[in-house]
Amino acid sequence: MGRQRQPQIRQRLLDACTDYSLENGLPDKLESLAAATGTSSRMLIYHFGTRDGLLREILGQARQRQLQTFTALISLRPDEPYPATLARAWSAVSGPEGAPYLRMFNRLHDTAGEPLWPGFRRAATTDWLAPLETGMRSLGRPELATVVLAVIRGLLMDLDATGDTARTRRAFHDFLGTIDGT
Repeated sequence: MGRQRQPQIRQRLLDACTDYSLENGLPDKLESLAAATGTSSRMLIYHFGTRDGLLREILGQARQRQLQTFTALISLRPDEPYPATLARAWSAVSGPEGAPYLRMFNRLHDTAGEPLWPGFRRAATTDWLAPLETGMRSLGRPELATVVLAVIRGLLMDLDATGDTARTRRAFHDFLGTIDGT
């Protein structure tokens, strides 16, 4: 008779693996995840089936955390002009709070990430359109949501490639000046 699965242990392991991966990036080998969780690679395979299965679940949980945090940041607030909301959101997304997510999801934006998360690039784009559209509607320009998202994504790619925080921050604030006057 086999051992009964224990979902609470599986969830604890997934939480610990996600925390580790957000801090250090997705590992190539299970051993680092096993060490971080205080278990063995064998137990990780027992709970998640395969290394790729575990990595997919880590990515999914990290994405849920990111969606909760950043959707709240870009959502329209009745007490604040939307460009101010976007400025605050940019500081979080491009700063230390957003860095673990950018590090983790960056490799999924090219075709190498496709096996781990098919369709990630599309989902990572369209996830943010509804709250951006709502926010831009407050400025009378909901159709600019795609432009705002493209600027954010482009500047995040620039920041990742160059590390030039001051220049990308200035560029984003310059962009905000153009939509604030629309």
